[in-house]
Amino acid sequence: MVTPEDIKGWIEAGLEDCQVEIDGDGHHFEAVIVSPEFTGKSRIAQHQLVYGVLGDKMKAAIHALSMKTLSPEEHAAAQD
Repeated sequence: MVTPEDIKGWIEAGLEDCQVEIDGDGHHFEAVIVSPEFTGKSRIAQHQLVYGVLGDKMKAAIHALSMKTLSPEEHAAAQD
């Protein structure tokens, strides 16, 4: 069974200098992902980057992944 730590590791290995928080029950997961690679990209493009990193794991191992993606600037603004 896939754990939140598995998904966190896969995303961190594929996105440079990112911060990842994942919660889930083995079937459904929620993620907050902050990466400079998201800067200037639409939400759809950001999510596509994450899906690209996860590749076939999205079809086989991960049943449902809800994510919030943010650039470092967006994350800093949300913290204020």
